[in-house]
Parts: sequence; structure tokens; C-alpha cells
Amino acid sequence: MNASRKTRYAAALDFAQRQVAATIDRTPDYFPIYTAAGKWFHQGELWTDWTGGFFAGMMWKFFQRTGDAAWRERAEHYSKLLEHRRHDRNVHDLGFIFLNTYRPWFDLTGRRELLDVLIQAGRTLAMRFMEKGQYLRSFVAPESLFIDIMMNVPLIFYAAHHAGDDHLRRIATAHCRTTRKRLVRGDGSTAHEGIFDLTTGEFLRQTTHQGLRNDSSWARGLAWSMYGFSQVYGLTGWDEALATAELNADFLLRRLPEDKVPWWDFDADTSQPPPWGAQKDSSAGAIFASGLLDLARQTASRERAEEYHNTALAMLDALAGPEYLADRTPGWEGILKHGVYHTRKNLGVDESVIWGEFFLVEGLCKAMELT
Repeated sequence: MNASRKTRYAAALDFAQRQVAATIDRTPDYFPIYTAAGKWFHQGELWTDWTGGFFAGMMWKFFQRTGDAAWRERAEHYSKLLEHRRHDRNVHDLGFIFLNTYRPWFDLTGRRELLDVLIQAGRTLAMRFMEKGQYLRSFVAPESLFIDIMMNVPLIFYAAHHAGDDHLRRIATAHCRTTRKRLVRGDGSTAHEGIFDLTTGEFLRQTTHQGLRNDSSWARGLAWSMYGFSQVYGLTGWDEALATAELNADFLLRRLPEDKVPWWDFDADTSQPPPWGAQKDSSAGAIFASGLLDLARQTASRERAEEYHNTALAMLDALAGPEYLADRTPGWEGILKHGVYHTRKNLGVDESVIWGEFFLVEGLCKAMELT
């Protein structure tokens, strides 16, 4: 990577550290989800409580980047605030919460009690498995499978490996296969949700909560799928997972706009105004950028590796630039503007969202490590 790009990425990370530190100072022990008019602390609906690991996870990234003991102290403190959720059976998002917090903490120290938290969280998540249908149920309903869960199933693989638990491994593998069959389409696009018959386990239909239509491709859902299958491959070496991630990535590359930051849904009519039309989702772009850097190292194709790598850097260039980075927007408390949480509920539309912040930081850190 050239010196100019490294300088811009370093400046963006410095800004991210200042924004997170300011949020900690303003509202201690608060886990932000999305901004309202650029402000984190508000009384807006959560929909579901799934994002704490991203805020604490950034603190771990900042410690890894700087070696500053103050960031480690903050990271440990905010991680401990999440520890009780290892038994939380109300969400399908324990991977988001624990892989970004207790995993880097365990990697740093090797302390067994930290690994025990990860294993317990993986076991808790596995309790969502529906034998009839062979999937992990979403938080919405037992008949519901979300594409988002692909980002959380790596926690079960991780727990299975460290606990030597073949039952957990079977559940995680079955969920991936069901997701590939029922939510990933032949062209590489994805559905947000699948609905099953609880009596028979028969798959009934594809639906959506956050996309434009049941048959459209919601951008963040595609990002969850691509990144999630890539993570599964990284943990297991399972070729089917890599092939699925590449299929998702190939769809992405065919449908990106000029600045490489996706619209909130790939089927949105961008001749129409936001939020249903020409609305970018910078958070999806950040997830894609970070995931593509991994996928560039995983693919066996030299041509794909180069395209994934170059696209990821082009995405990060845009996201770290003046249109998306909030460093030139006085009073804005987030890092990354133009994110989207939930269009249908009008939550966090054209705002900062905490997963966008995390994956931007993660992607920039990965890019800075490139020679």
C-alpha cells in the first residue's frame, strides 16, 4: 500500500479513536447502536439488543493498534459488562457479542476462564437449533431463519473446536448448509429471511424484514452472508463455505455503484429519493471491505484475489473520505455517516450505526497491515 493511502487510513483510525473515547466520556457504560441526527444517546427503538460487541470490539482493535494500556482497560471493562449474555437465549447474535470481545481477550492472554465464556456462549447459541428444518432460529420466531445468523454461527464452530464437541459442529454445519440452500440464490444474491413449517420442517418461502422486497437483495444481508461464509471457511477449511462466499462476492462486484459503496438494497430504484430509493448503506460497504480483504487471501484464484483486494481498498478509500467519514461534520458523534439500520422501521436511516463503525475500523486495520 502506498504512503498516501496509509496516511489517510491512519488519520481515519485516529479520528475513530477520538470519537469512541468521547462517547465513553459522555455516556459511561452505554452501548450505542445508531445515531439520531448524529447523536448516539436517544430513546429510539432497539428492535433487538445485538450490538454491544461492536463498541467493545473497537476498543480491542485500538489496543492492538496502539498498545495503549488505557484502551486495554476500557476493552476489558466493556467486555465484562457483556459477560452475562453468554446465557442469553433471546437473540441469535452471540457471535457478534463474544467473537469481537472475549476472543481477542483470550487470544491475548490464553486465560481459560475467558475461553469458557466463549464456549458457553456457543452452546447457548446452539440451543436455537431446529432439528426439523436444520437451522438456527432467529429472534423473531421459531419458524424464522435470518441470513444475519451466518455471522454468528462461527462462534459455534469456535466452541466446537475448543471443546472437542462434535454435536456443536454438526449443528453449525447443518445451519450453514440450510442457509446456502434456502437463502443464497443461484446468482449469489441473498434473501433476508426464510420461513419453515414447524411441524414438518419444510421450507416455505423467502421473506424480508429489512430489504426492499422479499425477492430483492438487501445489501447488508449479502454482506453478512459473504463475510460469514468466509469466516466459516477460515475456521474449518470447508470448501463449500468458500465457494458460497465467492458466489456472494461475485454478485457484489457486478452490482456496485461507481464509488463502490452499495445502495441499501441492490434492487432499490435509485432514481427515487431516500430512504427507499437512492440511499447508500455505508455499514454494508464497511462489512464488504473487511470481508473482501479476508476473501482475497482465501481464494485460490489469483484474478479473484486481485479484484477482491482492489475493490476492498476502493471501498475503504471512499469510506475514509469526506463524503462518509464524519471528521468534517461538527457535532456528529459517530465515525461513519450514511449508514442504515432498519428502513421499514425508520431506525438509523442515513445515520451512524455501530456495526458500520466496527467494520470500518477492522477493515482499515487489516489494510494497514498489508505490505
